[in-house]
Amino acid sequence: MPKHLPLSLLFLRLGVFIVFFFWTLDKFVNPEHAANVFAKFYALENLSITIVYLIGSLQIILIFSFVMGLFKKWTYGIILLLHAASTFASFGLYLTPFDNLLFFAAWPMLTACLALYLMRDYDALTLGKNTSPV
Repeated sequence: MPKHLPLSLLFLRLGVFIVFFFWTLDKFVNPEHAANVFAKFYALENLSITIVYLIGSLQIILIFSFVMGLFKKWTYGIILLLHAASTFASFGLYLTPFDNLLFFAAWPMLTACLALYLMRDYDALTLGKNTSPV
């Protein structure tokens, strides 16, 4: 295994975590905004604040398990699926790119999520079970 691969994967994981952490925090700090995001991008209209808090609570468990490297197959996979859904739900915004430049940041993060999932067995700097093939 390349010497710096585990450290590189740790930094990728921390970067993805930071984004998800603030998306999760938004559900608690500004649940109305989070409900509006669900309505606009996922067609989930009229989510109650309680549901937003429930989603945020589940997401907090997920992202902290992810950042600690626990249950990598599941947590890395769910993070990848959630971010893919978020990226593709914004597809219409990519059609007018210069009005929505910030949305393009989703694509490199999606590739980071995919890289983490594909290389999860080499992500050794975790609190989870080390399954490194090397």
